Amino acid sequence: MQKLIGLVVVLAAVIGGFIFAGGNVASLWQPAEFIVIFGAGIGALIVGNSSHVLKELLSQLRYQFGSEKDRGQLYHDLLMVMYALLDLAKSRGLKELDEHVESPETSSIFLAYPRVSEFPQLVTFICDNLRLLSMGKISSHDLDAMLEQEIYCIEEQKLKPSHAMESIAEAMPGFGILAAVGGIIITMQHLDGPLSNIGYHVAAALVGTFVGIFACYCLMSPLATAMEQYVKKNIAVLECVRAMLVAHAKGHVAIVATDSGRKLISEEHKPSFNTMEEWINNRAA
Repeated sequence: MQKLIGLVVVLAAVIGGFIFAGGNVASLWQPAEFIVIFGAGIGALIVGNSSHVLKELLSQLRYQFGSEKDRGQLYHDLLMVMYALLDLAKSRGLKELDEHVESPETSSIFLAYPRVSEFPQLVTFICDNLRLLSMGKISSHDLDAMLEQEIYCIEEQKLKPSHAMESIAEAMPGFGILAAVGGIIITMQHLDGPLSNIGYHVAAALVGTFVGIFACYCLMSPLATAMEQYVKKNIAVLECVRAMLVAHAKGHVAIVATDSGRKLISEEHKPSFNTMEEWINNRAA
């Protein structure tokens, strides 16, 4: 909703200012210019990226205009899931986690906190690394290094769509110039016609430059930034899990290990230690 409101504000400011200055909105409707600019942009996006990146780009774009999930509730469920798993591992041994990490879709712990299951990559990250811990002894230092590398690779992959969008955004003014040059070529073919026709064709050509700049700075570049922030939010959740797993590997009790993850949560969603302790006590009750 916030992004739709922002888009409406941008359109109102740009189009409203144009009308206020005495412009005719109808003159901005130049379908041929739109075909050249956005067609070239989409084509360049397809040429420069793999099908996997394109699918991920569409997925991230859909998220930008969908309803945003409650991050506060996600962190609540994540802390409770991790506490339950780590407490079980600490009291009964890592082998007791097999039924939960092998089939998280039927796990009583994951089913009790459904917000975590809404993020398949998060569930996979938790289960894979708990499975790794149960296979044999691994030092906390080695585990930390492995998780850091894994998160880095995930982040690099997930940021490719936003980087692709930013690259195309930077190219849009160039595509606008391309459309404008095409319009000038058409104008040159009408030099022997009425002066009013020449003015119309020149204006149509300049719309191409206008649309290219508008698409870059008012649409695609802000969208690329929003996509990057979305990825960073998801990576922050993985970093939270990493801290808890490393603390567990160091031998800390479940509540201390869980608090290690709580400390990394952003201020707008981070519960106090007392609040987290109350959640855990209520769960036990």
